[in-house]
Amino acid sequence: MPKKPTTTKEDMIEGAFRLVREQGHEALTARNLAAFLGCSTQPIMYRFPNLDILKDLTYRRADAFHSEYLLAGGDLLEIGLRYIRFAQEEPQLFRFLFQSGRFAGFSLEELIRSPEVAGILAAVSSEEGLSAEDAAAFFEPLAAMVHGYASLIANNAMKYDPDAARRALIAVAEGLERMK
Repeated sequence: MPKKPTTTKEDMIEGAFRLVREQGHEALTARNLAAFLGCSTQPIMYRFPNLDILKDLTYRRADAFHSEYLLAGGDLLEIGLRYIRFAQEEPQLFRFLFQSGRFAGFSLEELIRSPEVAGILAAVSSEEGLSAEDAAAFFEPLAAMVHGYASLIANNAMKYDPDAARRALIAVAEGLERMK
């Protein structure tokens, strides 16, 4: 009778998440994960004969972590600032979520209207007193600016300055308010 695997599917997903968080998405291979978990590649390849499934489940785990992190902020300003701070605190996860090619070919409008952003758009709609359509139009330039800041920070092209980020986000939001 074969020995019962001691490394569970959940252990592998959590281990893959931690591996990506520490070493980046490029490090997510069966061999690297096995070394990280202290097991052979056999249980990983048995549970995930197609490593893309593990990568997708790891992505979902990272996305849930990111969403929880963002939504711990209260208002729209805090959510935007948390998005930028996430890039500073979790650059490997930020690059995995937003710079690993997963959204290649999507427009900014398609990304904003994705189910993952629905909660933030609802907050914008409520906070600004806008229809869903107007909330998306208001949010789009804010999202582009915030993502730009975060991308520069995650890739070490810009130092994280929370005060400058706050001032920039407020200035853009105030400019958008005047355009309403």
